[in-house]
Amino acid sequence: DIIPQPLLDQYLSMTDPARAQTVDTEIAKHCAYSLPGVALTLGRQNWHCLKDTYETLASDVQWKVRRTLAFSIHELAVILGDQLTAADLVPIFNGFLKDLDEVRIGVLKHLYDFLKLLHADKRREYLYQLQEFVVTDNSRNWRFRYELAEQLILILELYDPNDVYDYLRHIALTLCSDKVSEVRWISFKLVVAILQKFYANSANALGLNFINELVVRFRHCSKWVGRQAFAFICQVG
Repeated sequence: DIIPQPLLDQYLSMTDPARAQTVDTEIAKHCAYSLPGVALTLGRQNWHCLKDTYETLASDVQWKVRRTLAFSIHELAVILGDQLTAADLVPIFNGFLKDLDEVRIGVLKHLYDFLKLLHADKRREYLYQLQEFVVTDNSRNWRFRYELAEQLILILELYDPNDVYDYLRHIALTLCSDKVSEVRWISFKLVVAILQKFYANSANALGLNFINELVVRFRHCSKWVGRQAFAFICQVG
């Protein structure tokens, strides 16, 4: 009763490959772009009407279609709620994480927005995968690593100090030694945010260990770039 059935049928038929050949080669991309709006209009109780179409679009051969969905999956998660997100969106989200960089950047830009909607146990599973974002198809794609550092600053609040120390600390140290200065600068802010996380949660031992590691790695570095990095970290702090 929310949307006239013929109109909904017309929308769902946009994923038909024949339509792309006869109507518009980018019709699937248009369908993907408007899907969150259709889902919001129908409401989560009618998600079953769109689920198959969404899965079809998520596996479309055109990366632009998958990229469009990747950029909006966090919005769809808000619309569907935690249960439907865990059941129907998490598998697709996991697929996007292993996709081309052009698709991965979509989930990376809103990584915090998506992870905060998951239950804590499901969220912890992604700790192992976050470091995979450091590796890109093209090493010159430094904006990807910059975006990762920015997201990690936000993501720190979602994990306890021990998880931050065991997983996110390694990523931060790697990014602090990046070849691109913009990536290093944002990574220095990430390092300071990690230290603030430790001391705000009374994890003083972890904080001290991390400081000692920074001293060994950067303060006593044989290269001036490393020693400069230590000075900048102190400046940010």
